Amino acid sequence: AGFSGPQLISDSQKDSENVCCTQMSPHFNLFPGKMDFEFSYLNRIGFTGQYGKADLDNLFTIHKLHVMNIPFENLSIHSGEKNTMDLHIIYDKIVKRNRGGWCCENNLLFSWILMEMGYKSTILGSKVFNSLEQEFLPMDSHLINLVEIDGKQYIADVSFGVSCQIWHPLELISGKDQPQLPGVFRLINNGMQWVLEKTSRKQLVQDKAFANSSLIDKRLTKTLYSFTLTPRDADHFRETSDCLQTSPDSLFMLKSICSLQTPTGFRALIGWTYSEVTFKEDSDLVDMKEIPDCEIEALLREKFNLVLVNKFTPKNNKADYCI
Repeated sequence: AGFSGPQLISDSQKDSENVCCTQMSPHFNLFPGKMDFEFSYLNRIGFTGQYGKADLDNLFTIHKLHVMNIPFENLSIHSGEKNTMDLHIIYDKIVKRNRGGWCCENNLLFSWILMEMGYKSTILGSKVFNSLEQEFLPMDSHLINLVEIDGKQYIADVSFGVSCQIWHPLELISGKDQPQLPGVFRLINNGMQWVLEKTSRKQLVQDKAFANSSLIDKRLTKTLYSFTLTPRDADHFRETSDCLQTSPDSLFMLKSICSLQTPTGFRALIGWTYSEVTFKEDSDLVDMKEIPDCEIEALLREKFNLVLVNKFTPKNNKADYCI
């Protein structure tokens, strides 16, 4: 299965701000009719707006509804399952089985959703910043979407998770502060690539026993990832997707992660550590606690609306990851 994406543009074009967003091939329309889409995905995220209106308001609405209702999570690979780039399987997992997914799943599904709604959208690949090594990872491990509306371009990303999750698409303009409730996001074009930064508020931990947790991010301004405007397709991410769920050094093998945005902040379960974060005007209040194995299943159901079929084994080994 899968789909055929747009053709790659030449290297000389890839850093241009004016790359044309390209419609996916007809093979991208994998589902007969739109009834299933309308009554399943839109119901999954609680969308009640006008379906056929591909404007900025609808884009902002479905983007926020997605991150509020569909978790960023990698629990499948800690439950004896494998993540895939097959859109049929992703749709069944997230929409039919009420699960979440990691970036290649959530953002690939979102790309299809955008096309079905009539948006001009292009898949891009991005390189996540490793703060320990102070460099970007060498491969495109994070899938994002570029959307064009009325001559303006926007970055849509519904699957980065925790405090660095954008709630609304970001306008593709260099150096402009774009405040959202989670913090101030900023896209910078350095001439070779685009870089996404975020300036946060200080995280205040309510329980002092967790004050020195490695999950607490003490950086106020941080680099998230870099990207160019080279169009990609699902095949571009297949090898990386396999590597991220098999390599012993992969963050996603070292930690089990489940994160969901809320109207006032976000929730996260990293290994056995559960956090509820509330965004305030001058700080983020962080309430953390450890969850025993016998309560994990109930917490996933009550806080994330997730029910796992297979046995889940939490993991929280040392890795470069903060909430």
